[in-house]
Amino acid sequence: MAELSLSRKLLDASRSLADEATEALRDRGITDLRPSQAAALLLVDRMGGTRLSDLAQRADVTKQAMMQVVDDLASIGCVRRTPDLNDARAKVVKLTAKGLRHRAAARKAIQSVEARARRRLGDRRYDALSAALVDLGSEEE
Repeated sequence: MAELSLSRKLLDASRSLADEATEALRDRGITDLRPSQAAALLLVDRMGGTRLSDLAQRADVTKQAMMQVVDDLASIGCVRRTPDLNDARAKVVKLTAKGLRHRAAARKAIQSVEARARRRLGDRRYDALSAALVDLGSEEE
């Protein structure tokens, strides 16, 4: 059997962690949130909300991609858009009461997945993997 490429190994690991996050969310009674949406909720400032462009920058995705995630979160009642008082053209994404509850559950779910990964790998391998992924993700050579 041929050795899997690094890209495929990373994809498989990412899918496995996403599946674990989905299960951890379900364990907390959250069935209407995908891991990517959970991660996006954690980017929204708890008090005052966050502009869509800032969310996109924090997530390192396009504004259009973040707009889709925000649309999905709005459709399930986790966020709402309000006018930006400093810029009439912009909107601020704010957490609803449901969004605050889901955000808290998402934080705990993600922490539990990362804690399981740390236990599985051990501290040294976990830290080395984390550092290696940062290196791979940087644009420097």
